[in-house]
Amino acid sequence: MSVEMLEANSPHLKSFIEVSAEHDFPIQNLPFGVFQLPEQQGRVGVAIGDYVVDLTVLVTAGLLDMPVEWFNQPYLNNLLAQPHTAWRKVRNAVSLLLRHDNAALREDKALCKKALHAQADVTMLLPAKITGYTDFYSSKEHATNLGKMFRPGGDPLMPNWLHMPIAYDGRASSVVVSGTDFPRPHGQLKLDPEAPSTYGPSQRMDMELEVAFMLGDATSLGDTVPVNEAHQHIFGVMVLNDWSARDIQKWEYQPLGPFLGKNFCTTVSPWVVTLDALQAFRVEGPKQEPTPLPYLQNKEPWQLNLELEVALKTPSLDTPHVITRTNFRHIYWNQSQQLAHHTMNGCNIQPGDIFASGTVSGAEPDSVGSLLELTWAGKNPIELPNGEKRVFLQDHDTLIMRGWAQGKGYRIGFGDVVGTVLPAKTLETESSHKAPAKMA
Repeated sequence: MSVEMLEANSPHLKSFIEVSAEHDFPIQNLPFGVFQLPEQQGRVGVAIGDYVVDLTVLVTAGLLDMPVEWFNQPYLNNLLAQPHTAWRKVRNAVSLLLRHDNAALREDKALCKKALHAQADVTMLLPAKITGYTDFYSSKEHATNLGKMFRPGGDPLMPNWLHMPIAYDGRASSVVVSGTDFPRPHGQLKLDPEAPSTYGPSQRMDMELEVAFMLGDATSLGDTVPVNEAHQHIFGVMVLNDWSARDIQKWEYQPLGPFLGKNFCTTVSPWVVTLDALQAFRVEGPKQEPTPLPYLQNKEPWQLNLELEVALKTPSLDTPHVITRTNFRHIYWNQSQQLAHHTMNGCNIQPGDIFASGTVSGAEPDSVGSLLELTWAGKNPIELPNGEKRVFLQDHDTLIMRGWAQGKGYRIGFGDVVGTVLPAKTLETESSHKAPAKMA
């Protein structure tokens, strides 16, 4: 780790902007996102406390020596396309400007007014143009739980699971930013094994608590990313909710895996926490047996010690109720292994690609990342403080996912990941069957 990066991560750093020890966005974090002011185009910003730093304003004022085109855009892709050394340069420069002992920005009140926007006054947009989306299946506990449910009496893990990261390609077009609500999806269902399949709204709406990685610095077709060089292509980390329609998924998933049960909506956090900001929280992961093939062997720890939790808010519940807590360090296949495996056949990556970890589940019953596991396929309903019970999500239920790494006197967080399940749209609108109106 370089000296300059260590300086930006120092727990002793303080900003001239007051930030409490429990806040997600201290000076040691400085996550990137895209914000929008009323009647203006979205631009790239950095979070500090309750504020967003407008990087375009800082470049224009001469305080950041880098191209304005990296920031004066409604997406991160221009910055993502740069080498990882450029990402670090931006974060370090912003950190320097925000320090309590640097007067360059602090004493310029007019510039502060232009460059610092209250987060309450802006709209957060999807951080990037999502160019590709791959969802992995990398929690051993989660895969084992589902294997026990779906293949009772058999081996919970498929023969290849312990040898390589398993994944499927999702739908990039339906990845949305936190706060985007969506209608309950329709699909083909097989509710009665003895009856024909039907078509209608999903009755088993679920969540999946995941951590995602945003990629940059593209590779060419035929190139591979060595497992120990993955940090050069992983820009940062997000919390992700892979919404899942379990009844649609159950009927369609064999032999090729998830499709319509997953691709209707995926929610990500508005802020991307850089891999640099999380360096102090890298830890050893679970012991991998058998030993992976050489192209999947790490020289350094790659797991991240991230606390994760999910809260449920129903229309009748005054306060969101936490239904599960877990930690990302439980994940079996880490992000560097996922990237190395994904590219080992020459598959190229693009700035704006995201990889999701798959559901993060721990060993304890209350540390799992899906309702399917929490209720054990509906057999053990969750009881809420007001007496309500849930097996799967009902209309107008809201989920709030949170993630953070806890340091000494500061926390590196992602902001809330929020989404609400709306009632399903009607199958057919009356207008779709009407003849076109005649011209007068």
